[in-house]
Amino acid sequence: MDRSPRVSIAYHSRRGHTRVLAQAVRAGAEDEGAAVTMVLVEDVQESDWETLDASDAIVFGAPTLMGSASGAFHAFAEATSKRWGTESWKDKIGAGFTHSSCKAGDKHITLGYFATLAAQHQMHWVNLGLAPGWHLSHESEGDLNRLGYFNGAAAATMGDLGTDSVHKADIATAEHLGRRVARHTAVVLAGRAVLGIG
Repeated sequence: MDRSPRVSIAYHSRRGHTRVLAQAVRAGAEDEGAAVTMVLVEDVQESDWETLDASDAIVFGAPTLMGSASGAFHAFAEATSKRWGTESWKDKIGAGFTHSSCKAGDKHITLGYFATLAAQHQMHWVNLGLAPGWHLSHESEGDLNRLGYFNGAAAATMGDLGTDSVHKADIATAEHLGRRVARHTAVVLAGRAVLGIG
């Protein structure tokens, strides 16, 4: 591989909490040498679509609201149908993260929605790759994956608290996801180079 993995983070953040996670995913991916671009899905410009099309990996992020990803993210997902029609995102790496005010909060539905969106685009989904934290008596709320999600990174902050209250373990979990995406993307790119594929 003769270049850094190109990772885009396509996300919506209603009150800023999901933005904190997006920045953590970015930091983790950059730690692994990836070139990372942030794309706000509620204001996608043509240059943003070009960036997403040129990316090796796309990480989806949105708050979980009323049992699924936010409306702004759903509008973005619908707009990706043009990419679906041309298979522009086929074989890219995909991953996702979400936030809600409840510890459960149906975040698994949002992460599953992201994975399905990626599958429709014929992308390769990267899960969180962590055992659950904080599920045995000797474990701590400060553990990675403290909420026990597997399909992506999940975070919870009480609804009346600001972005400075996003749990440090949730931020660290999002950083872990970013590093994992960057590593997997680098492996895929290296493999393709060796095999002479695309």
